[in-house]
Amino acid sequence: MTDTVLFYLFALLVLGGGILTITRRSAVHSAIALIVSLLGVAGLYLLQSAEFLFAVQIVLYVGGIMVLFLFVIMLVNLDEAARQRQFSKQWWIGLAAVILVGVQVFWFLSRGAGAFRFAAAPETAAIDPGNTERIAEVLFSEYLLPFEIASVLLLVAIVGSVVMAKKRI
Repeated sequence: MTDTVLFYLFALLVLGGGILTITRRSAVHSAIALIVSLLGVAGLYLLQSAEFLFAVQIVLYVGGIMVLFLFVIMLVNLDEAARQRQFSKQWWIGLAAVILVGVQVFWFLSRGAGAFRFAAAPETAAIDPGNTERIAEVLFSEYLLPFEIASVLLLVAIVGSVVMAKKRI
């Protein structure tokens, strides 16, 4: 019973924070709402007994990346960006995408469980490695290149925003 209540509480934090992130006019308020959403995700990790991911989510994303985002937001002059036009006139593309996703969801719900094909469960080894060991093995074997690409992209974005802010000073 407690797990169910906590799941819905954390899910509400994730959804509410996500909605507030994209609807706030102030970039600082959006970043704070994103922090709330990331805390909800951390709570969901904890409910799934993924303590390592919980700790990484709190320390790395909430503690490190979001502080970095707030720092970059404070460096960039947002007053001029707020005066510019925020939305393009291509709302019909977004509407078409929403309708397409809605049709797909309706199709999967109408077909029921037959629409999903699940792979057979893998055989478990005699010695089950811990959560941290499994994550490290997958991250540094299968997902090493995407992990490094993401880190380089974050670095380029931060350096670019600092350069843009430096020209205005």
